[in-house]
Amino acid sequence: MKAFAPDFFIGAATAAHQVEGNNINSDCWASEQMKYTSYVEPSLDACDHYHKYAEDIKLMADAGLNSYRFSIEWARIEPQEGQFDPDALEHYRDVIQCCKDHGLEPIVTLHHFSSPKWLITKGGWEAETTPEDFSRYVRYVMERLGSELRYVCTINEANMGVQVASIAERYKKQMMAQMASMQSGDSGDGAVQMGMNLQKMMENQKLAAEENVQVFGTPNPQTFTSPRTAKGDQLIMEAHKAARAVIRELCPEVKVGLTLSLHDIQALPGGEEEAAKEWNEEFVHYLPAIEGDDFLGVQNYSRARYDATGSLPAPEGAELTQMNYEFYPAALEHVLRRVATQFKGTLIVTENGVATDDDTRRVAFIEQALAGVQRCVEDGLPVQGYFYWSLMDNFEWQKGYAMQFGLIAVDRAGGQTRTPKPSLAYLGEYAGKAEG
Repeated sequence: MKAFAPDFFIGAATAAHQVEGNNINSDCWASEQMKYTSYVEPSLDACDHYHKYAEDIKLMADAGLNSYRFSIEWARIEPQEGQFDPDALEHYRDVIQCCKDHGLEPIVTLHHFSSPKWLITKGGWEAETTPEDFSRYVRYVMERLGSELRYVCTINEANMGVQVASIAERYKKQMMAQMASMQSGDSGDGAVQMGMNLQKMMENQKLAAEENVQVFGTPNPQTFTSPRTAKGDQLIMEAHKAARAVIRELCPEVKVGLTLSLHDIQALPGGEEEAAKEWNEEFVHYLPAIEGDDFLGVQNYSRARYDATGSLPAPEGAELTQMNYEFYPAALEHVLRRVATQFKGTLIVTENGVATDDDTRRVAFIEQALAGVQRCVEDGLPVQGYFYWSLMDNFEWQKGYAMQFGLIAVDRAGGQTRTPKPSLAYLGEYAGKAEG
């Protein structure tokens, strides 16, 4: 092992809704409380990071990490349309300052999947008004916190809704073919890089539609992670560009970009056309909207393979993670090299990690992934940082608390006690130390 340069970010990442707890004004919170929900359990107090952030940041610093990527929760900042909460804003100012006090670079994400409930009642991420609503929130935050930041991600995994639409369509066909028997035993969940419970979503569809009318005013609420139309995909890019314009206007020194969920897409004989189509949908068609960005956040967990029959499952005998992904850390290097041929800007690995209850496998994953990142850096690729997902075992969206991605274990039943895993210190060893 060798450390990266001192100015290379070695950090961990979280998302507000997954760790803070009691995000009561968000669409995710509303969905979790529903009778016919796709969530296996509600988030409730989550990891209580809202109150324990100082302890968590100190654990990162003590382990040697030099940066922290976290998100600001829109539903806290603007709990009702046009009504802002200055206390929530000050909370995030405190988090930023705490990072700096411990020598960590704060990398802020302005939207990470969860949205204010009021936004969804207006049509959500398929509504023409959403880019303007998002830019108003971004302006409020950047006017007050922008001078304290150097890097801002506007939107996390801007392509997630397109991926969900593709996987949901594939899964729907599978369900129709197999009906209730599910003879193949493949839930389809492992093809999308977030915690989704697609089988339960399909089973609850009709009953959930009726309840959605009561909760959101529509049978089909368009949350950020709903299957996205082509129009909705364009609106996401308009929201990003509007936010970027606000950030450039108010804080021209701040580096701005978004993040994308990217698979290492591999074509087997006969699968070249389908693989090219998937890469275009996942990445290439976003290039016109992001070519003016300062950086791209690359988020990768595994690979996806295609042959003449279409998408393939993991190879027989392959090691699978708790998320049903193939354990394949080599994917990150492949994705970085491919992205660098088309995006001409700084690359930051904003998420990469593994869900496992065996921390020795997490260490092995980090070791292999970072070896690939170091090869990219040595070859002159503009990679500026690596953020492991996630800092702590947390609320993996619809899959609840069963997924163990964390560098830190959290005993939620025992007073939210934190226990760093060996992988936390191992990751910290990669952070270069400035001389003097």
